[in-house]
Amino acid sequence: MISATGQTNGSPWDRRGFTLIELILVLTLLAVAASLIAPRLSGFVRGRALDSEARRLLSVTRAAQSRAVSEGMPMLLWVDAKQGAYGVEKEGTAEHTDPKALEFSVDGNVQIAVMNLASSATMLRNLPAIRFLPDGTIDENSPQTLRLSDSTGAALWLTQARNRMSYEIRNTDK
Repeated sequence: MISATGQTNGSPWDRRGFTLIELILVLTLLAVAASLIAPRLSGFVRGRALDSEARRLLSVTRAAQSRAVSEGMPMLLWVDAKQGAYGVEKEGTAEHTDPKALEFSVDGNVQIAVMNLASSATMLRNLPAIRFLPDGTIDENSPQTLRLSDSTGAALWLTQARNRMSYEIRNTDK
């Protein structure tokens, strides 16, 4: 009803709102937008997993190198490609006797591989390993390249720097 001043008196039937048709239309538009965005978003998440794993592995190499220098003992960063794992422990210790040993599992979407493994390569429990010496250098028998790849075929390489003092992430194998 309209009062003498020309305003409605607040009857529930006079309120403005969305109709059922309008709500269904908005929900349909949201569903279409989500179906278009979801594939691109999943690719972005997969790419982030590869990048994150490469950065974590690079951090572990630096931690192992730092520990070798600070403790004056060689450290081994072993890689188990079949199990999708890697870790660090002091050289010459029996399995699980190094209280500061580290072990990581590779993200489920990422695979790790040791490239250009020489016959005289550094090994730990029959696994290839990078050996960090107490002077901060990397043993010459250590693998020069680790390859991280995801299910889409994208890959990142962790390669030994030219001065054999560290590793760096590269997006090509050169």
